[in-house]
Amino acid sequence: MNNGREYQEKKRVLFFGLPWTFTDYTIGQEILTIHTGFLKKEENYCYMYKIQDVKLTSTLAERIFGLSTITCYTGDVTHPQLSLSHIKHAREIKDFILEAAEEARQKRRTMNTLDIGTGDA
Repeated sequence: MNNGREYQEKKRVLFFGLPWTFTDYTIGQEILTIHTGFLKKEENYCYMYKIQDVKLTSTLAERIFGLSTITCYTGDVTHPQLSLSHIKHAREIKDFILEAAEEARQKRRTMNTLDIGTGDA
């Protein structure tokens, strides 16, 4: 699961939480990768420093089978929201993502800013 620097997880079928899907998640210190597809393969990447916020949700069905969904809100233009759906160990992975994102921002000396507008138009 966690070798200290990276998480590997599979999207699972909600029923019984079995990993019978073709979606893999790799969460490392610097980058989050989502591999999807069987006939048509697709890889989506997001640098950790671009992740601004993380949300953990668990529906009743997910809780029954020990699963949760993590939604990452990013500053990435192509993927402003990345969802890691129906995964195990979601709370641990969410905490890892938050810590890795903060460390990556500090390493790059970037920070999140919010444009609240000044009213000057």
